[in-house]
Formats: sequence, C-alpha cells, structure tokens
Amino acid sequence: MNFKNSTVLITGASSGIGFQLAKDLASEGAKLALLSRRFDLLEELAKQVPQETEIRIYKCDVTSKNEVKETITQIKKDFGKIDIAILNSGVGFRSSVLEYSSDAAEKTFNTNVLGAIYCIEQLLPEFISEKRGVIVGVSSLGDGKGFPKSGFYSASKAALTIILESLRIELNKYNVKVITVKPGFVKTPMTDKNEFKMPYLMSVEKGSKIIIDGLKKDKRIIEFPWQTTIGAKILRMMPTKWFEAFASKEPTAKK
Repeated sequence: MNFKNSTVLITGASSGIGFQLAKDLASEGAKLALLSRRFDLLEELAKQVPQETEIRIYKCDVTSKNEVKETITQIKKDFGKIDIAILNSGVGFRSSVLEYSSDAAEKTFNTNVLGAIYCIEQLLPEFISEKRGVIVGVSSLGDGKGFPKSGFYSASKAALTIILESLRIELNKYNVKVITVKPGFVKTPMTDKNEFKMPYLMSVEKGSKIIIDGLKKDKRIIEFPWQTTIGAKILRMMPTKWFEAFASKEPTAKK
C-alpha cells in the first residue's frame, strides 16, 4: 500500500493513535481528511504536519448518522475521492456491576460499533462500484474475552472485529481491502485513565509505526505487541473456569 498522494480519512484524529497516525501519514505524503468532535485539537494537529501537506479538518461526531453522511459527502467534494478510511474513533468506560449503566453501554456501542458502520455505509457504494479502496478498523486485543469492568468495551470491539471480518470476505471480489488493527495497551489519553498496571504498554509513536508498516505490507490483521497478542490467544483458548479464576484476581494497581 502506497500512501503518497492518497486521500486518507481518519476518524478520532484529535488524540491518541489517530493523532499520531495523522502526523506520520503526512510524512508519508498522504492527503489527510481528519475528523473529530474536538475541532480545536484538530486545529492544533494541523499546525504540526509539514506545510506542504494537503489537509482538511472536519468537526464530526461519528455517533450521528447525519453528521457522518454530511461530512463524508463534503470530503469527497473537497478531495475528489477517498482512498483509505481509518476508522479509529473509540471510547472505553471501566465500571463495576455496582455502577452498571445502560448510558455507558450506549456511548460505547454508538462510538465503537455504530460510528464505524455509519462511515462504512457512506464509503461502500463508491468503493464497490470503482473496485478499489481500503477500510481500516481499529479494534482491540481485548475483543476475545469478557474482562471484568470492561464488558461493554470488550463486547463492542468483538462486534467490530466480526463486522470487519465479514466485510473482508464479501468485499474481496470487489478489490476492496478490509484491515483490522488490534492494539494491546498503547499510551493514550484513554489508557491513561486505567487504574491498573498495563503489561507491555507501548508508546503511541511505536504503535503508529507498526500500524503503518502493516498497512504497507497489506496485512489483513495487524496485532501488537507480540507478547500481548500471544497472551490474548491463550486466554481465548482457555477453559471457561480457568479464565474466570484468572480474571477474578484483582489487577496490580499503578504506583
């Protein structure tokens, strides 16, 4: 995959992985269409990319179907086409059963699942008719099990992973690529809120490099770091009783 002069749409570009990907892809010569609810942070990001970068920023809440439709329509007018869509918007709320809330579930699924679906809905007709295009969905290595206090997050990422897998199979005959990115712990404002130690915590700069290298190699699934990837696979195969005993142990708190 070549990024030079390709129009790359990135949702959730105002912080974390999306923010770093935007900076790194600008260095690769990509044209950038950056989306976020926090327009002021996008303005700051636009100042940090090389001056020659063709970049436009858009205030868009991916949980609003109408906003997504209007924004992607405008991006197509501004750039002529979209080549690669990196659907990175995501939220996560850790809460115990004593704080169980459907509000948290709605916010999580509306962003992590429906937000991606709304974007894909707008991208597919053109991608299919022109037999081209790349859809990149940022899921998580936490998509394989129901981790305590993270049920909504893990379930939403599991849903996204399955949706992307289904699309990858269906869209193959139309020459549309679908790539699933599954990070472990990456240091971002979202993981900064975690109250427990995060094994193999990776810098956002290193995470972005791994993602871009994986995209260049046309990998179907980009998982990292390798230690957490292996751990996630072991947990997925673990008998239910074993997993429940393991997961019920209180994680080590941050110091």
